[in-house]
Amino acid sequence: MPVEEVRPVRFVHRGAIVEVADAAPTRTVLEWLREDARCTGTKEGCAEGDCGACTVVLGDLDAQGQLQLRPVNACIQFLPTLDGRALFTVEDLAPMAQRCGAGALHPVQQAMVDCHGSQCGFCTPGFVMSLWAGYELRVGSGAVPTRQALADELSGNLCRCTGYRPILDAGLAAHAAPPVALPREPVRAALATLAQDPPLHHQAGGVHFHAPRTLADFAALRLAKPQARVLAGSTDVGLWVTKQFRDLGDILYLGRVAELQAVQTTATHIQIGAGATLQAAWAALAAEWPSLRDVWLRFAGLPVRLSGTMGGNVANGSPIGDSAPVLIALGAAIVLRQGERVREMLLEDFYVDYMKNRLEPGEFVQALRVPRAVPGQVVRVYKISKRFDCDISAVCAAYSLHLAQGRVQQARIAHGGMAGTVRRAPQAEAALQGQPWGGDGEPALQAAMAALAQDYTPLTDMRASAAYRLQVAQNLLRRCWLETRTDAPWPESAVNVFAREAAL
Repeated sequence: MPVEEVRPVRFVHRGAIVEVADAAPTRTVLEWLREDARCTGTKEGCAEGDCGACTVVLGDLDAQGQLQLRPVNACIQFLPTLDGRALFTVEDLAPMAQRCGAGALHPVQQAMVDCHGSQCGFCTPGFVMSLWAGYELRVGSGAVPTRQALADELSGNLCRCTGYRPILDAGLAAHAAPPVALPREPVRAALATLAQDPPLHHQAGGVHFHAPRTLADFAALRLAKPQARVLAGSTDVGLWVTKQFRDLGDILYLGRVAELQAVQTTATHIQIGAGATLQAAWAALAAEWPSLRDVWLRFAGLPVRLSGTMGGNVANGSPIGDSAPVLIALGAAIVLRQGERVREMLLEDFYVDYMKNRLEPGEFVQALRVPRAVPGQVVRVYKISKRFDCDISAVCAAYSLHLAQGRVQQARIAHGGMAGTVRRAPQAEAALQGQPWGGDGEPALQAAMAALAQDYTPLTDMRASAAYRLQVAQNLLRRCWLETRTDAPWPESAVNVFAREAAL
């Protein structure tokens, strides 16, 4: 195990490098901002990453040394994860505009005023920071976002009183104003200085926070500290602290291990490192299977997708997580590591029972391996939830069908929300095996729909009743058939309200 010296957490804030030596490893960025830094523009709403009132923007250097910005939820990010990064809040924007001689407010802020995008104002700083992150991606290029692109960027921000029309108006108006760009070179230089620091080993109150930078060091620490909590994006573990008030003990943070951030596409597989963000992972999957774009955009809000990881979502093992049904349907394998030992198994074999898996002491998820698309493969995924954006599934249904000569050569069907774990539907799959997938496939389809009642015994909870879940699963299988059958498939405008509106 590598020997580490305790040092303070160091990051860039308000144009200077800040050091924090005594903060508890689970102190949130939001708590530090409001209580220690006295930057109270950032608000606490839900304290679970759903409402976006706490949105801030983090800056990192990419492999080429360029500054990359991403909005995140300050309420569930632990302060030590800021180490080596830059933190931007709503307090930074007006001074930026004033230094450029552009007026008292940043164009994003001024547009919110001019378009009446704020009423009570509680959510406004979060909206402003999400809009600013998108603005910075485009400033200077002359690119103007569509209203839908802005809506996607704001999917993690909720407004209860103003409504979204004037906020989207403000997003467009900001791009029409004279540009005000973040001076990036001073930030880049400060981050380059921080990159010379040794890996973070932070300690407070007898609790340790380790952030190794190599896969070998992480594996060694994990083996030496099997009881320590592995932390990735904090979008789930953060709630254990803010909602359940749990003591996490020592923490091993994988967010600084470059090897675990990688997403690589080979001739046969897409390999997703356990530390790769949900956004990066879903982008790679949707590039291979464009039909996954809808579930990608509906997987939480953008700040969660830019913080959370697909590896963490899978390791967590929630029966209503949206990654596992898709990955299982695609035949993905999970790569596990314990010290120097690496083993691989099908993801569907990883789950034992509700929130229980096959990880051994000192072992961790290293990567996910997804077989690439093959000729004749049809993939569809449907998410059913009460709210379109940023909501938890009642049912997530994923299908991967291999068709040849109009018949089903292989069917892989997986559901989330239908059992204590994400599971395949073996009897429904068997009912489709070798059967026609055209108009004459109705009898096989009905047999498969009926078989779902033998494959699953869903529960009733606050999101849906057992009867509703079963009926929805059966109806979604029919929808998949209607969309993909080999003769007279329904166009997207017949089954998707957004596609229908675009066609009218």
